[in-house]
Amino acid sequence: MDLERVDRITAGAVGEPGERTFFLQAREGDRTVTILVEKEQVELLGTSILEILATVGRETGEGPPSDELGLEPPLEPLWRAGRLSIGYAEERDLMLLEIEELVEQDEPEGEADDEGEGSPEDEGPEPGHVRLWATREQMLALARHGASVAERGRPKCRYCGNPIDPQGHMCPAMNGHRESAGR
Repeated sequence: MDLERVDRITAGAVGEPGERTFFLQAREGDRTVTILVEKEQVELLGTSILEILATVGRETGEGPPSDELGLEPPLEPLWRAGRLSIGYAEERDLMLLEIEELVEQDEPEGEADDEGEGSPEDEGPEPGHVRLWATREQMLALARHGASVAERGRPKCRYCGNPIDPQGHMCPAMNGHRESAGR
């Protein structure tokens, strides 16, 4: 599925910190695409966008403000994202976000093909693909908004980087001592 030039692209989360579900959402005309993603994918996507924009050599405007980037109902995701790829097409002056569906590979124990060759039926379903073309300004706004959404979660431990629950967590970097959420 291709959205040749999105009117809107955003990331968002629904739920309480520690139990949130993250989404990427894009709209072109009356067609809206919503994909389930992980928080880390939102964070890495934002970082990748900024890295690419730093190499473009063109000034990028602000894009839409964050208060216009909320998720739009209905939140009915096509599927969960596996791999995300981002790039810049200089000839179009647009950024391309490619999203590939996460497809679980079920292989029962003891039935692995020793030859490394399997029939197409054995490979399982083809993953879904979505290609989203957006302006540099839209993608910059997505990076900023995505970082803001991700930061609204649980605080991270200053020693190990893992999230801290309200009751604290057992920090591996502190040899099992507790790091509290209040620190």
